[in-house]
Amino acid sequence: MLLLVPISLGAERGRGKLIAPEATGFVQMAASEKIRNVGPRSAAWLRQVGVRNIDDLREMGAIEVFARVVKAGFKPSLNLLYAMAGAEDDCHWTALSDERKAVLIQAAEDIQGVAKAKRKALAMGRDPRVVAEMEYNPEPSETDSSDRDD
Repeated sequence: MLLLVPISLGAERGRGKLIAPEATGFVQMAASEKIRNVGPRSAAWLRQVGVRNIDDLREMGAIEVFARVVKAGFKPSLNLLYAMAGAEDDCHWTALSDERKAVLIQAAEDIQGVAKAKRKALAMGRDPRVVAEMEYNPEPSETDSSDRDD
């Protein structure tokens, strides 16, 4: 089975007539390539950051893909991260464990915090590259305050 998936949300749709997919902004995507839990708008965002199927998602990981979506300028909600994590685990996003959701929430807050800081730097006329060192990094730093013996 083939699905027609929009390349962009502003694509024109034919009314009662057949139009070539490339003329409408739609491409054919095999049903096996459709990512579980992900709707058409989110799928378009994922394609923009290089995720075309579940294998791409699993290779990059849900958190990394979420970071790329945010970095691309989209403003996804936590639901997208849950949906991708569920797809990664081949389950509905509501079946994710509370522990996994807690990790996802923290990652989303960190990623969106960096993006917000960059937008604020731009608005204030500052160089957002200065904020680049704040990029999301899931590995704790060696100077992490939780590692110090005070």
